[in-house]
Amino acid sequence: MSVMERKQPKTAAAVDEDRLRRLIDERIEAALEEKRKAKTPSLAIIATKGTLDMAYPPFILGSTAAALGWDVSIFFTFYGLELLKKNLDLKVSPLGNPAMPMKMPMGPDWFKNINWTIPNSVASNMPGFESAATALMEKTIETKGVATIGTLREAYLDGGGELYACQMTVDLFGFEPNEFIPEIAGWIGAASYLPKSAEADISLFV
Repeated sequence: MSVMERKQPKTAAAVDEDRLRRLIDERIEAALEEKRKAKTPSLAIIATKGTLDMAYPPFILGSTAAALGWDVSIFFTFYGLELLKKNLDLKVSPLGNPAMPMKMPMGPDWFKNINWTIPNSVASNMPGFESAATALMEKTIETKGVATIGTLREAYLDGGGELYACQMTVDLFGFEPNEFIPEIAGWIGAASYLPKSAEADISLFV
């Protein structure tokens, strides 16, 4: 007698048990899929820089995430606190930033497309170089129709984004609370924000 001939057919109880297992597996998978779809994505950003060029990444990413309906928060520490001030007097400097060529916001296209790479040894000895670089950047932002940092910050807040200030840095630099916008959600330390960052789907350091 062959193996197939010796194999006994499943009993009705065994068939019912298999169906029950498949049904349970299907329901579990459906419940997990529903949970995944219902979950709101979250983004946590730690912003450490306070220059005009580095102010854009946290607010562009944050305002975009907020517009998508995500839960988003930004923790500003050290020089990043400059981005929370009422008076946004942000500067930009190509010094030590070889990836940032100077471009002119005016003139014919061939002139505007030139990368004016200026060595640090030259730029550092030019009086008013940082002010000139900042003015050129601001003019380029205006010419290209890019939103200002103030506008992006408002869009971020309007979308429900949260702003947190590092209390340790505030104390370290001797800042006064009235220097900052009132929409700050909390004055906290790293120990308070890191658990929030750990729970986020995406955590960024800029």
